[in-house]
Amino acid sequence: MGQRQKFNIISLGCARNLVDSEVMAGVLHQNDYELVPEPETADIVLINTCGFIAAAKEESIDTILDVARLKEEGKVKKLIVAGCLSQRYPNELAKELPEVDFFIGTGEVPRIAEILKEHEAQARRQYVGLPSYLYDHSTPRIRSTPSYTAFVKVSEGCDHKCAFCIIPQMRGPHRSRSIDSIFNEACKLTEKGVKEINLIAQDLTAYGRDRKDGTTLEGLLRELANVPQLHWLRLLYAYPNFLDDALLEIIRDSEKICKYIDIPFQHISQSILQRMRRGKSGSSVREATQKLRKFIPGLTLRTSLIVGFPGETDTDFSELLDFVEEAEFERLGVFKYSPEEGTAAARRGAQVSEQVKERRWQEVMDLQSVISRKKNEGLIGTIQRVMIDDVALNSERVTGRTQGHAPEVDGVVFVESDDSRPKRVPVRPGDMIDVKITGALDYDLISETINA
Repeated sequence: MGQRQKFNIISLGCARNLVDSEVMAGVLHQNDYELVPEPETADIVLINTCGFIAAAKEESIDTILDVARLKEEGKVKKLIVAGCLSQRYPNELAKELPEVDFFIGTGEVPRIAEILKEHEAQARRQYVGLPSYLYDHSTPRIRSTPSYTAFVKVSEGCDHKCAFCIIPQMRGPHRSRSIDSIFNEACKLTEKGVKEINLIAQDLTAYGRDRKDGTTLEGLLRELANVPQLHWLRLLYAYPNFLDDALLEIIRDSEKICKYIDIPFQHISQSILQRMRRGKSGSSVREATQKLRKFIPGLTLRTSLIVGFPGETDTDFSELLDFVEEAEFERLGVFKYSPEEGTAAARRGAQVSEQVKERRWQEVMDLQSVISRKKNEGLIGTIQRVMIDDVALNSERVTGRTQGHAPEVDGVVFVESDDSRPKRVPVRPGDMIDVKITGALDYDLISETINA
């Protein structure tokens, strides 16, 4: 039997893309390929690209060119490009990047090993169809996240027609997994030591509606709250629709569900929301924010906003700034509008200049840093449960997260030991300890251990 081919996967973009990369790694491993950590040591390098906005596309192209140089040097034999960029621009990429052996779309993820064998015989360069793929609990997967935390994709695709977004074209229509499948996967993960599960989807609150069998996000959460050994269950990427009382009550009442919701409002101006085709008025955005705060005491609320959308006037932007100040989001991300080919917004007039976008972006970020620090200062003196993420070799520098900090996108908690007490028991990544918050930065917290 010949030597196993070595492969490396570079995953770009969001956590949803990361799950696809983990599935491809699992499928290749199951088919006798060997996963290696560095592209320089691999026979095959697979780049799972993001094509969401201009900056993501640039990063994807730069990464492809970097690996292409390794191929020219003879260090890599085969270069494969997968994901959203391949799905979106298969013909253009094939023409402009002859260094790439072949391209696969977002729907071909489980076929990666089969396609590799096909390519040996056919030398075909494009494997891009209509995306209908949806992984389940039996799909092979090699997780790349720390052993104690995992992302679980509950659905794929999106049915919304937002004027700025290309995702439905790259990911296909919304389709949900069954509750049983997700529950089985969650149980398998916790059996392997996972303590934190982050639920992800393009549209989390639409989960189950396509199944037309009574499946709902609330029903899913009720089941997952019964998973043994699960400590934290977090909701990411929840669309503002369908925030019904029963859903909010289970989030409030379950000890395992983090009091954390990531919900992209995008804007507050009535005219901009209409142009965006968001299906929400400015007043209903405010009502949703107030309802979330009322139902879930101590909620950490994360949102995403877009500045510089076509037609955004100074008045629209002032209204957005006022909303940010009024809502006091604990976490907030801001995107400068990027015109994407194939979207309704890209064809509109009244495009906002890059200089104005940059200035507005900076104004929102400056305001949010003040709000975030104020929120963090309000936690000084409180006792918080922290999941440890990183421990330096000498154990002097330890960082972790509260349930109000999602992995990778939010700040951290610096954990310091109190020298006046006996040396604390060393901690390891994945440990959960109680700390006292002693200081606040704009986005991070400082704490000390309270258990000697």
